[in-house]
Parts: sequence; structure tokens; C-alpha cells
Amino acid sequence: MRFTTVLWDVDGTLLDFSYSQRYAITKCFHSIGREITEEMIERYAQINDSFWKRLELGEITKKELLPGRFLALFEEYHITGVDVEAFRREYQEALGSVYCYIDDSLDVCRFLQGKVKQYVVTNGVASTQENKLKLSGLRDVMDGLFISENIGAPKPHKAFFDYCLSHVQEKDKKKILIVGDSLSSDIKGGFLAGISTCWYRPEGTLNTSELLPDYEISDLHQIYDILLRDSYAAPGNGE
Repeated sequence: MRFTTVLWDVDGTLLDFSYSQRYAITKCFHSIGREITEEMIERYAQINDSFWKRLELGEITKKELLPGRFLALFEEYHITGVDVEAFRREYQEALGSVYCYIDDSLDVCRFLQGKVKQYVVTNGVASTQENKLKLSGLRDVMDGLFISENIGAPKPHKAFFDYCLSHVQEKDKKKILIVGDSLSSDIKGGFLAGISTCWYRPEGTLNTSELLPDYEISDLHQIYDILLRDSYAAPGNGE
């Protein structure tokens, strides 16, 4: 078996982040007695994504990111009189209280349990991610969690992956694979760390970057062919 260890991204790979994000931002607006439109939800998603990209590039800190995305949204829509810190706390709590699987991700990870070591690698807020992983059942099938907030460095920074690789059982980098939907975070991080990469692109997203993943999949079930080839029968193929 070529790979013994999988590093899983969470949001956008195992769990549908857009689902949780929509729920959380809508709940928070209702809590402050304001309506939120589809346009505002979509705009918040864009702002939030841009802030996380800036974190990846080292342009801002996590401390600046957490309230900054809401401040940017409020400024754009001329919303005043909001306790941003209270809003942020409620948002993080709501974000970690709901989940939606992508491609039956829990079943995929359960099938792989015992066949390969599985770890979560995420840039999310620790309390939010830990709660979401516990509620979804994914925590129970993982061999460990690596969260940037606990490590002190985000993906794709080498310091994040150096920490992860020093804490996994497998020491041969050739046998470790990262699976994620972000070229700038997961794939770039894997490249910098010297491990194999698998880009999850369910919507057929075009790669306009200079990064070339080792593998590409559009459905999580396709990971069986990469991980278990010649070793185990995937569901529906004799098992």
C-alpha cells in the first residue's frame, strides 16, 4: 500500500462549510434583530474567504481576522451599534453546532479506519472545529487533530506541517497524503512539507495556479483507488 497516512482538511472537504456558515451568520443577525439578505450572506462568504486567504499569506493575524470580517461587513452595509465581540462569540458557537457531510464523508472515513491512519488538519477556530468534529462523529474515526490555533501557525506554513509530521506515527513522507479543497492552503502546504497531495474539486474548479497536485478527485469515494489500490476491496467491489 503506497500511503499509510491521510491528512484530511475539514471545511469544504469532509464537511460543507457553506452550510454551517449560512446558518451561523443568519442566526447572529436574527439575534441582533436585523434581517440578512441573500446578497449579504454571499458577500459575507466572500469577505470571510478573503480574510482567511490573507491569514494564509501572513498579511494578518488570527486575532485580526476573527472580528475583522464582521467589521468589514458591517461597514459595507452601514450597520452600527453592534457588539462585535459578542457577535463573534455567538457566530463561532453557532458555526460549531451544525454540520453537513460531503459525499458521505463519515462513511468514507469509517471504511478507511484501521486501514490507514487519519488525521484532521485545519485552520479553523479550535473550539468550533472540535465541537463540529465531535457532533459529526468524525472525531471518533480520526487518529488525531491538528488545528492551527493550537499549533500557532496556519496552513500552508511549513511550521504547521512540521508540527503535524512530527506528531504522526508514519515518518516516511512518501507514505503521507494530504486531501483538501484549497490549492493555496492544503495543496501548497503539502508541497512545502514534501508530502503527496490530493486536490478535492467536486465542482470541477479550474486550476489557475502554478501548483500541480499529485492527484485530483471530484468525489471522496475516489480516494479508495488512491489509498487502497491492490490492498483492500473498496465498498461495492467485493466487500
